[in-house]
Order: sequence, then structure tokens, then C-alpha cells
Amino acid sequence: MRPRLEARIGVSGAMVYVTPVLAVVLTMACGSVLFAALGHNPAAVLYAFFVQPISSAYGLAELTIKATPLVLCAIGLSFGFRANIWNIGAEGQLTLGAIAGGGLALWAGDDASVWFLPAMIIASLLGGAAWAAIPAYLKTRFNANEILTSLMLTYVAILLLSYLVHGPWKDPDGYSFPQSRMFADSVLLPLLTMGTRLHLGAPIALLLALAAWWVMARMFVGFQIKVVGLTPAAAGLAGFSVRRLTWITLLTGGALSGLAGLFEVAGPIGQLLPSISPGYGFTAIIVAFLGRLHPLGILLAGLLIALSYLGGETVQIELGLPLAVSGVFQGMLLFFLLASDVLVRYRIRWGRSVIVQEAG
Repeated sequence: MRPRLEARIGVSGAMVYVTPVLAVVLTMACGSVLFAALGHNPAAVLYAFFVQPISSAYGLAELTIKATPLVLCAIGLSFGFRANIWNIGAEGQLTLGAIAGGGLALWAGDDASVWFLPAMIIASLLGGAAWAAIPAYLKTRFNANEILTSLMLTYVAILLLSYLVHGPWKDPDGYSFPQSRMFADSVLLPLLTMGTRLHLGAPIALLLALAAWWVMARMFVGFQIKVVGLTPAAAGLAGFSVRRLTWITLLTGGALSGLAGLFEVAGPIGQLLPSISPGYGFTAIIVAFLGRLHPLGILLAGLLIALSYLGGETVQIELGLPLAVSGVFQGMLLFFLLASDVLVRYRIRWGRSVIVQEAG
């Protein structure tokens, strides 16, 4: 008998949470086949990829550092995604937040007081939100597609950063390298653990994840976002303003992405460079959906994807594999997540079709 897909009566509540785990398992299985085809011991590669990077306190700290911008961007994106507002420009908003907050640090110079750091945080929030306000305005005023506008603005932001570090913000003592001056120690994020690079941004990201959960679960605006995303017609009958929610979700996503950008330049980097992110804003889309758009799920997904970055670096050093292994794992993970999502609304049946009422 041949298998076939049979539509469920309702969405399977269990499968909503099972499919991300299934996607991870399938990714590891296919990764093992890929490594074997390349002539490497799959067990050794998987150990180097998933276990070795976090086998020390320093490794755990690095995992948290890389997860912080992913979690911040993904939480911001999840608000819009729940309302079917597709902000794809988190990378650009991250860059503008870094420019806004980093520019304030450069303006303050070496005489900056510790009070400049809160001002930089506010500047980064405003910078990211302002960049997200452009697609929000174009969406609400001209019904422009926010996917295209937010995505194209990403490249404008990256080019703006490149212009600044090659031109007016270039370090005069930097031997012609395209980079800004190093930020003063007083405006860098405080370290939490000696001997590591773990900084204050990590607990702030955790608190913001809890705040996002509170908004979505306990506040009326969270309820509005859910209704607009699930049943737009019902939202219209209830008087919920899609225009208002478009502004709220896009500005929230932009602000949190901008904060992620500041945490990078005022944390492990310590200055502005032409490239301050390995694609956190784009990878955050995977994190958001792997975490089922739930803030606590996003925390776990952010740690997993951060581990893929560390694992890629480890297997490159230890086994000579290309750094692109991280991208391959992330791509396979997204592919299997999207493929396995079909099980949320469909079941696999053998033989004749039988309709069964779903309990959850």
C-alpha cells in the first residue's frame, strides 16, 4: 500500500511542537550522510559540531553571546509574523542600530561617562525602529509589500555602514583599515564572568523574551496581534486596526534588531566594522519559526542555531571542513522544518482514507 496525506479536521496541537524536534533529528541524520560522503567519520564530526564547542565554561559563554542577537531579532520578528506582517529586514535594522548607538560612542570619545551606555541603548532602539518605520509607512500609505521594502533597505543600511567606516568615521590611526576607532571602555557592555566575553546583553535578552511572552499571553495588544494573524475578518469586525498593528509590530521588530546591533558593536566587537553580523538578521527568521513564534521557544531555538555557528568554526579548525557547514546545517534545518510542518494539518495514511476527529 502506498502512503498518502489525509487532511486533519483541525490543526494538531501535538505536531506543532513535535515537528521542530523532528526537523532537528532529520537535519542531524542528513548531516551524517553528508559527512560520510565527504570522507569523515559522522560521529566525530557531530561531536565536534554539537558537543565540543560547549564542553567548557568559555564555550558556554560564547554560545550565549552568539544566541543573544539571534534571540533579540527573532523575538522582534515574531510579533509581525504572528500578525502576517513579514519583516525580512532585521539585518538592516540591526545595522542601523549599531550605527546609531556606535555613532554616539564615537562622538563621546574617550571621555565618555558610564551614562553614555544607556543613551547608546536608546539610540540603537530608535535607529532600528526608524529604519523599520520606512516599510511601515510604505505599507500603510501605499500598500507596498513589506517583504520587498524591508529586504531592500537592508542593503542600503549595509552600504551606509561601509561608507561611514571607509570615510568620515574611519580610524585615522587604523593603518587605512576600514574601521572606526575603538569605543571607550566606559561605553562597552560590562562583562558578567571573568575570563569570558559574556556581557550584560545576555540577561537583557532573557528579560525581553519574558516580557514578550507577557505581552503575547497577558496583554490586549498581544491578543489583537493573534486575532489579526489568524482571522483578519474577525479582527475587522472587532474593530482592531490593522494599520496600527502594522506600525506596532514593525517598529518593535526594528527596535529589538537595532538593540541586537548595539550589543554586537558594544560587546564582542568594540567598534564599527564594514561587517558586524554574519547574517543574524536573516538567520533570526529560522530561529523565529523553529521556536514556533513563541518567546520561550525562540530562546531554545536561538541557542541551537548559535551552536551551529560555533560548531561550524570548530569543525573548520579541527577537521578542516569549510565554514559553510554552518550554512548547510541552517539551510537543511529550515527545509526540514517547512517540510515537516505539513504534518500539522495532514496525517500520513496507508490504505483507504479515514477521517478522524482531532482532539487537539
